[in-house]
Amino acid sequence: MVFLIPGGLALLLGLDAALLLLGVWAPLSFARVAELHAPLMVFGFVGTFIVLERAVAARRAWGYSSPLLLGLGSLILLSPLPDAVGKSMIGLGFLALLGVYVVIRRRSPAAAIDIQILGAVSGLAAVILWLSNAQISAMVPGMAVFLILTIAGERLELARISPQLDARAERLGLAASLLLVVAAAIAPLWPAAGYPLLGAALALLVVWLFRYDVATRLVNTTGLPRYMAVCLLAGYVWLLVPAGIWIVAGRVESGPGYDAALHAVFLGFVMSMIMAHAPVILPAVLGRPLPYRPALWAPLVLLQAGLAVRFGGALTGATGLWQVGGVLTVLAMLGFMVTAFVLVVRR
Repeated sequence: MVFLIPGGLALLLGLDAALLLLGVWAPLSFARVAELHAPLMVFGFVGTFIVLERAVAARRAWGYSSPLLLGLGSLILLSPLPDAVGKSMIGLGFLALLGVYVVIRRRSPAAAIDIQILGAVSGLAAVILWLSNAQISAMVPGMAVFLILTIAGERLELARISPQLDARAERLGLAASLLLVVAAAIAPLWPAAGYPLLGAALALLVVWLFRYDVATRLVNTTGLPRYMAVCLLAGYVWLLVPAGIWIVAGRVESGPGYDAALHAVFLGFVMSMIMAHAPVILPAVLGRPLPYRPALWAPLVLLQAGLAVRFGGALTGATGLWQVGGVLTVLAMLGFMVTAFVLVVRR
């Protein structure tokens, strides 16, 4: 599908930027790519792929403008055009995404969609901050909450099959999500109060996910259900890292704490979720099945190991270990994409 191309390019450029930031060899070596590592990965890659699935669900032709704007906007940031062009395109992509959610909600009102709407609002707020020339570090709460709530809302949709999920549980999830959005809005303005609140709200949401997600029961099964459950539970565990850091240390903008908080969310949580949902989402997007094979475990294990090594190196000041861990996570992401492609093509 043509809409996947900008997202795929953003992924490759984002991984190149990751290698540059690690201080190791990278295929492309110019500073602008490294500066845009976070937007390329969050908006260009993950945002494009997640939003594309929502556009497919909405069944509206104009809905595809959302992933297209997110993907192309992130790539245009690397062009000679003014930064405001790319940033504005990403902002318009979020406005289109909100329109997609309105269509879906009118068709089937649910707390799960409301949570995803809150996530999109957080993403849009992060872009507005960016347009006002805020630093990337100030955008982290909004970018993180965008992805966390988008995924949490989709998990709530799937958790409807759980007998433990009732109207009260849905209200609790929505309340935790709303608190997270409020905290993400406060954090850049009043960091001393906002970041501990953000950490507490995130911890509350993680507890809710552990309590009601069907993954806690599917982990004892076999095959695809077990694989997905392990991915999901690993992702939830990683979310406790930034929650703890923000509660204890408040705002961190550099050093091991900043590195751990960011990558626990955007790699540990988000990539684990992508690995979990790919066998379900890719068939809906591509119209071709992604069959489960044991080979899918290899990138997952490599990702978790790479993150552990990276954080261990950061905490101990062992730069070489930190670099090795970072490279392992890059290989894990590339390995997963290659594995998924081969499985889709071979069927």
